[in-house]
Amino acid sequence: MADQPQWLFPLAGVMLILLVWLIYRSRKRGDRMRQVLDEISYDRIHGLLIPNGDEGEIQIDHLLLTSQGLLILDIKDASGAVFGSDKMQDWTVIGEERRYTFPNPQAALYDRIAAVRHIVRQVPVAGRILFPDTASFTKGVPDFVADLDALLGEFGESDKAAAKVKIEAFKPHWDLIRKAALSTEVDEIRSRKAR
Repeated sequence: MADQPQWLFPLAGVMLILLVWLIYRSRKRGDRMRQVLDEISYDRIHGLLIPNGDEGEIQIDHLLLTSQGLLILDIKDASGAVFGSDKMQDWTVIGEERRYTFPNPQAALYDRIAAVRHIVRQVPVAGRILFPDTASFTKGVPDFVADLDALLGEFGESDKAAAKVKIEAFKPHWDLIRKAALSTEVDEIRSRKAR
């Protein structure tokens, strides 16, 4: 113990404090997202696989039943400056430690919206690409992109009684989505067994 440098203990203390702060920040961000999703949705499905209308299937990570209809969320975990537009093929994220690109997520979102609309037909279906508070669009925000505040502002409902009436009207269509997902999963399980 006496052979260890004296600076080692303060360094370990600083590292421990930094680790605790990072864990706290990560949980706080997750808690806020959960709170916003709880506020705007009356039911949610995660990891949904439905027919895409062209004899194929499409995956939807998050589908929410809101007082305004169904909402598809594509959540992008990006931290830093995001450069993207409606017409750009690839979007770029420049963070403190790295830079990377990913395909413009709008086209995939359009396909997901179309697939859900094909099933529910008469219910409004919206889609948003959700970026956390740690991402910023410095050159303008593309269509269908939102952060948690924008999502809450757009899909939050202050009149809970009116929202409940709307939700009841949407419930049969929500059940159609659940049935479409279940039959897709059953067909997939059957095709795996046949192999």
